[in-house]
Amino acid sequence: MSTDTALPNKWMVTLTIMISTLVAALDTSIVNVALPNMRGSLGASVTEITWVSTAYMLSNVVVMPAVGFLSDLFGKVRFFTFSVIIFGVGSFLCGLAWNMESMIFFRVIQGVGGGALIPMSQAILRETFPPEEQGKAMGIFGMGVVLGPGIGPTLGGYITDNYSWNWIFYINMPFIILNLILISFFLKESSDRERHTGKIDYIGLILMTIGLSTLQIMLEKGQENSWFESDFIVRLAVTSAVSLILFIIWELKTDKPIVELRVLKDLSFTSATALGGIFGMGLFGSLFLLPMLFESLLGYSVMESGLALMPRSLAMAFAMPLAGRIYNFLGPKKMIFIATVLATISFYPLTVMNLNTNAWDILVPQLIQGVAFAFIFVSLSTAALMTVEKRYMFGASGLFNLIRTVCGSVGIAVFATMLENSTTINRAYMVEHIVTNNPFYTQSSLVSPATTSPILSTWFAGLSGALMQNAGSTPADLPDKTFAILSNYIDRHAAIMAYNTTFFWILFLFIVATLFSFLIRDTRPDKLKNKEDSKVIESVVEL
Repeated sequence: MSTDTALPNKWMVTLTIMISTLVAALDTSIVNVALPNMRGSLGASVTEITWVSTAYMLSNVVVMPAVGFLSDLFGKVRFFTFSVIIFGVGSFLCGLAWNMESMIFFRVIQGVGGGALIPMSQAILRETFPPEEQGKAMGIFGMGVVLGPGIGPTLGGYITDNYSWNWIFYINMPFIILNLILISFFLKESSDRERHTGKIDYIGLILMTIGLSTLQIMLEKGQENSWFESDFIVRLAVTSAVSLILFIIWELKTDKPIVELRVLKDLSFTSATALGGIFGMGLFGSLFLLPMLFESLLGYSVMESGLALMPRSLAMAFAMPLAGRIYNFLGPKKMIFIATVLATISFYPLTVMNLNTNAWDILVPQLIQGVAFAFIFVSLSTAALMTVEKRYMFGASGLFNLIRTVCGSVGIAVFATMLENSTTINRAYMVEHIVTNNPFYTQSSLVSPATTSPILSTWFAGLSGALMQNAGSTPADLPDKTFAILSNYIDRHAAIMAYNTTFFWILFLFIVATLFSFLIRDTRPDKLKNKEDSKVIESVVEL
């Protein structure tokens, strides 16, 4: 069957699935900036409002690995259409939510639809484009995946400030309607695709749901519950570990598994997926840290923070199509090696920041990161699925995206804990060295400006004079004011040092990824020497 006949309207198919990809990716980040407004409207506490994000990610990770089974059960177009509808209904209901309970329930519905859209979109693109254009296909797909989270905070901040938080959900509706119209015209069911028959793997489904949901809740709530000092977190960890171990054993034994883990026998897929997990930790971890740095330490507003982060997202989006073209020339191994080296270099300026650092100082590092992440994403996505058999394509795509998403949650949890612990240690260290010769000194606090070392006493004297002359302070309130300024000074320096340390470990993560890049096989169609691999590649086109 010729490529031209087998792949009609491939650009309209691309437009159709890219709309789904963009809105699903957008909703992973657009809601975060609106949480303070939602908290007041829904009457939620600080702890409770975080469930708005947790509920969406929770249902995402449960659905992702099952997309292969569900697309075989219902048909890929029917399941894709159903996912778009569920996502749209969930979005509309979220905008109507009247309390926290309804919001959490509606976000779960939205997440069930959104969790299927990204892996389904990736698999459909893989089936639509011929082998020699797989890099181009993943470049296009990557634009939607990275552009959504990139513009989410800025767009969410603008909508919340100028309208209301409800519109961050309603804004999805025109795109959902357009998407459903395009699906009806341009997505067609494959006549030769093997459909699932027989019993549904309910045991695997239950074990997977319990294991992944408890894991996600543990990662989301671990920091605020002091991790394994909390019985709640310990119970979640044990439940998740036992459930996932039993799930793996069961899936490898059953004839019709809900997740086809045997695809992990494909070394190309497994090595690329593992690297994708490392990439997810670095990407999501840095996406979590940089807004906090700008807003909590450097004094940026939500909108300003979103704009400051736009260069990296835009660089990623523009570099994706270029990366797709370069893939056919360099291959995945060289591309990933070059990209991880670039990523390592780009994170170095973030390890030597100070309180005078601003968005302009890290503009070039962000641009380099954008190019590096685009190259990594395209090459990994292409290499991971290039040698996967057609019957496993949707399941493999779900598994690939699941690993990246879960590892992203792990990265956020690890780096958030590292940042907090490092800040505490840095503060204690600075206090210890600032208040030498202080008979009233305790390890964790500054007691009084009057009991500090001679050098610091001189500093207090100069500050007191400035406060009395310029701020209208009286002698009675000088001790409290000068002490508060010193304490804030120490807190800010302790925090920036902690950010430097945390970004260093992200840099180290990409050094490790550089070493792992040598395990990636060159899966370009013209480089596959194994005839069986070539047959598998050709079968992707014969749909």
